[in-house]
Amino acid sequence: MTAAENVCYTLINVPMDSEPPSEISLKNDLEKGDVKSKTEALKKVIIMILNGEKLPGLLMTIIRFVLPLQDHTIKKLLLVFWEIVPKTTPDGRLLHEMILVCDAYRKDLQHPNEFIRGSTLRFLCKLKEAELLEPLMPAIRACLEHRHSYVRRNAVLAIYTIYRNFEHLIPDAPELIHDFLVNEKDASCKRNAFMMLIHADQDRALDYLSTCIDQVQTFGDILQLVIVELIYKVCHANPSERARFIRCIYNLLQSSSPAVKYEAAGTLVTLSSAPTAIKAAAQCYIDLIIKESDNNVKLIVLDRLIELKEHPAHERVLQDLVMDILRVLSTPDLEVRKKTLQLALDLVSSRNVEELVIVLKKEVIKTNNVSEHEDTDKYRQLLVRTLHSCSVRFPDMAANVIPVLMEFLSDSNEAAAADVLEFVREAIQRFDNLRMLIVEKMLEVFHAIKSVKIYRGALWILGEYCSTKDDIQSVMTEVRRSLGEIPIVESEIKKEAGELKPEEEITVGPVQKLVTEMGTYATQSALSSSRPTKKEEERPPLRGFLLDGDFFVAASLATTLTKIALRYVALVQEKKKQNSFVAEAMLLMATILHLGKSSLPKKPITDDDVDRISLCLKVLSECSPLMNDIFNKECRQSLSHMLSAKLEEEKLSQKKESEKRNVTVQPDDPISFMQLTAKNEMNCKEDQFQLSLLAAMGNTQRKEAADPLASKLNKVTQLTGFSDPVYAEAYVHVNQYDIVLDVLVVNQTSDTLQNCTLELATLGDLKLVEKPSPLTLAPHDFANIKANVKVASTENGIIFGNIVYDVSGAASDRNCVVLSDIHIDIMDYIQPATCTDAEFRQMWAEFEWENKVTVNTNIVDLNDYLQHILKSTNMKCLTPEKALSGYCGFMAANLYARSIFGEDALANVSIEKPIQQGPEAPVTGHIRIRAKSQGMALSLGDKINLSQKKNSI
Repeated sequence: MTAAENVCYTLINVPMDSEPPSEISLKNDLEKGDVKSKTEALKKVIIMILNGEKLPGLLMTIIRFVLPLQDHTIKKLLLVFWEIVPKTTPDGRLLHEMILVCDAYRKDLQHPNEFIRGSTLRFLCKLKEAELLEPLMPAIRACLEHRHSYVRRNAVLAIYTIYRNFEHLIPDAPELIHDFLVNEKDASCKRNAFMMLIHADQDRALDYLSTCIDQVQTFGDILQLVIVELIYKVCHANPSERARFIRCIYNLLQSSSPAVKYEAAGTLVTLSSAPTAIKAAAQCYIDLIIKESDNNVKLIVLDRLIELKEHPAHERVLQDLVMDILRVLSTPDLEVRKKTLQLALDLVSSRNVEELVIVLKKEVIKTNNVSEHEDTDKYRQLLVRTLHSCSVRFPDMAANVIPVLMEFLSDSNEAAAADVLEFVREAIQRFDNLRMLIVEKMLEVFHAIKSVKIYRGALWILGEYCSTKDDIQSVMTEVRRSLGEIPIVESEIKKEAGELKPEEEITVGPVQKLVTEMGTYATQSALSSSRPTKKEEERPPLRGFLLDGDFFVAASLATTLTKIALRYVALVQEKKKQNSFVAEAMLLMATILHLGKSSLPKKPITDDDVDRISLCLKVLSECSPLMNDIFNKECRQSLSHMLSAKLEEEKLSQKKESEKRNVTVQPDDPISFMQLTAKNEMNCKEDQFQLSLLAAMGNTQRKEAADPLASKLNKVTQLTGFSDPVYAEAYVHVNQYDIVLDVLVVNQTSDTLQNCTLELATLGDLKLVEKPSPLTLAPHDFANIKANVKVASTENGIIFGNIVYDVSGAASDRNCVVLSDIHIDIMDYIQPATCTDAEFRQMWAEFEWENKVTVNTNIVDLNDYLQHILKSTNMKCLTPEKALSGYCGFMAANLYARSIFGEDALANVSIEKPIQQGPEAPVTGHIRIRAKSQGMALSLGDKINLSQKKNSI
């Protein structure tokens, strides 16, 4: 039986706190009470039977005093009661009393009220006794002709389940339902009838579909969904039928229901790989993404588009739809935009890159005009990175992109500006023909840069790539403009002295006394406090950075001045001009040094920065050829090496991706022709409908590894000892957000254990969903108890508890067996992820929880140890392979992972090989873990500690 055909049984929440009533009091209420007390008593009887009580004495009482009542609540409760009550004797024969029940239900099936008829028919779907159903068959058949659709649709369901379970009771069911379907007008009844024909007699379903295939578009969406499922199943089992139904699927792509469109597009892709079919399906997916308001739906459908792209034959078709895909960027959700941009970038080709760049440029300009939304900055960053990637892959586009992006260097969002700067640095190094344009644009925006980090980067680019005399002069002019009046110390002291005198005259009295002699409040003090802030605002940018104590930018400026001065000396022959320029550069450095040593800045200059500026002064005073070579050639070569290594790594990863997607066919592999394929050979393909249904029910079976240790037995945890009166063991099944404990409980004694209860408690971010129900265990009997635990975050969780029980006939208190703890492995929730170096550094600075783990292992090789840590923590190494290749005595690497709850985990591995202790000495060092939450940092640290000790060479 497939998952779709399982009957859904009634679930009832049982309150466990009240004391169970006695059978005599229940009997009394059921016999003599009014309708309200009978209802309450019946509810208690149902709960007691669910808890394992038999109550055989009440059966006749309920038949005599409750069954004849016409109250709707009572009738509803009776349906539940007859579903759960034991209907057979211990030897398997039907109880005689059930004949009376059967007669009562025959009357209900002929009741004038349609709700009673319909709910009775629903109840009959759950009966498993053919003797009970046989007398009811004429009444069930008659319900197919009832005036109300509620009764008719439930009659179809009842006939379907009876036909499936006991075909001999209604052998002509398919024929009966087919005739019913032809004459039926109600959509829900047609859907149920068609669904039955699909599973009971597919040929009849196809016959019906072929008669109305042109009217499919006019049907209701529930029936259209079932038709899509039928077409998929038929074509899946018999590919030669595809041509017959493909037009119908095409028509259903135009359905008004999003669900039908989605299923039809998915079916069309599986039925045909023709470019027109793929294009129609992709277009349908794009329309769904744009029209649907739910972000989750958008992400699911985007995933389907990405799956389509993974197929090499379909990728070319999707390339023509890049501009349509970009329409999705109108969605405000960042995650949707991120996936869309990534998809567009994967599909872009030389044919459509120009249009892509135009759209992205418009989007970038739009983000300027938007009122600052929390995601606007991140979206701008994404756009910058996408444009960067386009320019690297298609150098012709760089000239169009650079002028737009360079406006963002003056952006208040440092992250977006840093991305632009990185892009500009790469472009200016790679594309010689764009250097003039970039330098010119950089000089334009230089004075508007607000962030010191961006300012530093811009200074470096100008110092490195200004090659003409005019550009060098422009850089010097911009630096002077940005620095303000020099010498800085004297001008600042003068400024303060000049501004403080009048202020003192105005505000000295009010500052001393808050109330004047006349009794009025002095307001001039506000004037004196606002003046310095105004003065700070008017400061040139570089002067502001220096007075704030950021002298690292001064060291960067010194390097830039040295480079342009050395280049100016090489370009200009006049000695006077050379000396004048070099002297000006040296004066700027000297005045900055003087400022750093004075008490004016908020923080004094560091020794490193003093050394750097002093070195630059020395280089300029001596102008040696060696230093000229180092400053003007070696720096650029270092950048060139770094960029080429980065490009090589990108190409390598792209090559790996394309190798994954390319399906290699061996020379002697058989060619499968669709027309010659036997029916049974097609069944090896997985049924998508069945898979998606199982996924919705949480029953997706993970493919077990070939390693025998990876079987289920490996996840069984023993909870009690073999000599305990109750033996228990648990299989821990981890789903995404919950854990299912399947506990086997074995009664090892010769006594009957009553009220045997599994009591559980949790530590960490775990929550027990419901208390397991008590059981009665016969001597040497066993039972399975299931418990659900919800997981809310990635940290070490512990489940502990005990089993309590009563021994029948014993006068002692309840007995208790304490269970071993179950530790939840956080590795089930951590997945490798990737991020840029800038993001890693930013998170490293922001995260407050750090856990430092000392390396304690018997692994003797640095690389082996790193690989072992990656494997045992599910983390991804962000440090490129090239940086880790070769051999030296130490290694440093950055690792990153993300949990399914969206938590980030960072780690830095710093290890060394103590050579002095010999070749067999184990690796030593530290691993520093950083995370936003304490639990994550500690859990990951514990995992590393456990795994590095377990390893054996």
